[in-house]
Amino acid sequence: MIAQIIFGVLLIVALYLFYKNASKIYRNICLGKPINRTDRASERIKTMLLVAFGQKKMFKKPIPAFLHLFVYVGFCIINIEMLEIVIDGLFGTHRVLSFLGGFYDILIYSFEILAALVLLGCIVFMIRRNIIKVPRLNQSELNNWPKTDANLILTAEILLMAAFLLMNAADLKLQGLGAINYHAVGAFPISQYLTAILPSSIESLIIVERFFWWFHIIGVLAFLNYLPISKHLHIILAFPNTYFSKLEPKGEFSNMPSVTEEVKVMLDPSLPPPTGEPSRFGVKDVQDLTWKNLLDAYTCTECGRCTAACPANITGKKLSPRKIMMDTRDRLVEVGKNTNAQGEPVEDQKSLLDHYITREEIWACTSCNACVEQCPVNINPLEIIIGLRQYAVMEESQAPSSINNMLSNLENNGAPWKYAQADRANWTNQ
Repeated sequence: MIAQIIFGVLLIVALYLFYKNASKIYRNICLGKPINRTDRASERIKTMLLVAFGQKKMFKKPIPAFLHLFVYVGFCIINIEMLEIVIDGLFGTHRVLSFLGGFYDILIYSFEILAALVLLGCIVFMIRRNIIKVPRLNQSELNNWPKTDANLILTAEILLMAAFLLMNAADLKLQGLGAINYHAVGAFPISQYLTAILPSSIESLIIVERFFWWFHIIGVLAFLNYLPISKHLHIILAFPNTYFSKLEPKGEFSNMPSVTEEVKVMLDPSLPPPTGEPSRFGVKDVQDLTWKNLLDAYTCTECGRCTAACPANITGKKLSPRKIMMDTRDRLVEVGKNTNAQGEPVEDQKSLLDHYITREEIWACTSCNACVEQCPVNINPLEIIIGLRQYAVMEESQAPSSINNMLSNLENNGAPWKYAQADRANWTNQ
């Protein structure tokens, strides 16, 4: 009875803490400006099924894609067993779903195969990060905490799967010894080979089985509450993020509503001037971004496919689309902490532009959309970059000299070049 009470308290505390952390993330995302992403529901569902569930874009790199599929499918399906663990923990039963008979054997058999595949995938990912040192997984923006975070996640998954298999191995051996409450049930294609390393006495085996049972459940509950502070949050947010993807062509830009209102008044003085607070042109801080941009930031898994495909980054420029998303998330977390302390967002003399993302980074972008095309979960760093550029030009009149020259030519000549409009078609005579 004491064990059941302890389990119930742990479960309630873990779920409450996860709810509190998830609420803060939702509140932070809601700091963004509104944008309508509820249209064309059938297309959105199709996109989510293909990109998030089917991991369509992952398979541009087949080997890591299959390894990731092992981890993704295995970790999700194995946690179906959490239903049985929760029931057993609350009511003091043991393998309560064993009444399913042959179907239960198939489930346990499948869970073990998937656990082995998760272990394989995580070990290979650890080797790729720390021994082979794949370049996109070892760039400067991943130094310190991001690299530690990735290794912690992989280590946790390895330990959880190992605990699951060792728990099953001890259970299987107890079944063979005829221990009370350990009736013969289940199929154990992997853990049957681990029984040899376990003790032979029933008392010791029960201690081992209970230890790994508690280790597994506490590990899962701890992992649940690690998600909100980790890049691994994408295992939850990938689904809404792909559902709310931009469905228009990648190269299509939308008019800024604040600019549209001003232009309409300029063209038709009879129209009333815009009401309310003066609109900011472009993006200076995270509150100027849309909620979808902020959801993007939380969804980023820091895989670096965007940066690896970025022509500016490839040629040695400072821009890294992955860093843009990481900086946006870091700034949003900081704004959220200020909000928690004061009850509402407060001015802290910082902004996304300059304090997190530099001017050199935003002007290195070629607007080619390679980062958007490569992202496995349809994140759009380009929207953030363009917004920061718009603020620099339209609010501050600050841009590189080449940009200023182009803007002057557009104003004077109606084209980006220094030619008079009458000479613009001369090249056709060559």
